Amino acid sequence: MQNRKNWKRRVFDIIQVGNVSDLPSRAFDYTLAIAILLNIVSMFLETFDSLKSAWPFLSAVENVTLGFFCMEYVLRLWTSEYRYPMVSRGKAMLRFMISFDGIVEILTILPMFFLYGAVAFRILRVVRILHLFRINARMDSFSIITQVLKEKKNQMMFSLIIILVLMLASSMFMYALEHDAQPDKFQNALSGMWWSVSALLTVGYGDIYPITPLGRVFAVVLSFLGVLAVAIPTGILSAGFVEHYTRAQTAGDEDVKCMTIREDSRWLDMEREAVERDAGMALLMVSREGKAFRPGQDFRVRVHDKLIFWDDLNVP
Repeated sequence: MQNRKNWKRRVFDIIQVGNVSDLPSRAFDYTLAIAILLNIVSMFLETFDSLKSAWPFLSAVENVTLGFFCMEYVLRLWTSEYRYPMVSRGKAMLRFMISFDGIVEILTILPMFFLYGAVAFRILRVVRILHLFRINARMDSFSIITQVLKEKKNQMMFSLIIILVLMLASSMFMYALEHDAQPDKFQNALSGMWWSVSALLTVGYGDIYPITPLGRVFAVVLSFLGVLAVAIPTGILSAGFVEHYTRAQTAGDEDVKCMTIREDSRWLDMEREAVERDAGMALLMVSREGKAFRPGQDFRVRVHDKLIFWDDLNVP
């Protein structure tokens, strides 16, 4: 029984975010990334009539990769108790099924079993593109984007609210200015909204545009505001990337490494000594719920803990 439990834990470690020193885990990460890319490329190439002779091969590639996704989904369900160790096995399986990864995976493999040719289920095949986010979770260079978005989410939300307010205001304003001159174009506030979106985002489709003098003056003003509105989130993200790389460079110079524990981390509920052995580094400090402390002998890792390591196990 103990051997079966250890083997199950080993499977969980392999299919989760891999460790550089763990060859099977890294191999699984790369295999999954390749399967996702092959599946999406096959789906795209199947839309070309000129490649009709290659459709059987593309369909075979698609079915093989879908089979791999099915196997992965079953393994994740089977080992979900290690991903959510604080709940029972049944609740852990349910939590995985309703998680982002679980929903994307089940929507990806559904067309393989039910009405593959039906339009509704063919549309579900597009959901496979969301599998690309799985690669993002497994490659450090891409995961930086996710980290920056999480750190700057409040500023990004505020900038998006500003853009939304500008769109609503400009929509009503342009409707008031242009409705009498061209009622077929600016029929209601929604028509003005379509124009304000294209103007604020500097797209300018040209299907709806002002013809009155006041409307054109307002369009010029809104175009300038659109440039500023787009620049706000761009500046926030740029500053976030600069901050991230500055912290990474500073941490690297001091041999200090930080890691935030996710729900699928293999270190969940592990003691300090076990984490240090696995990481090969000394665990100096832990940040939990805004409070920093030195981990003691009774310390166990929890979700969202920020672990601060020193790259030397001999540190006192």
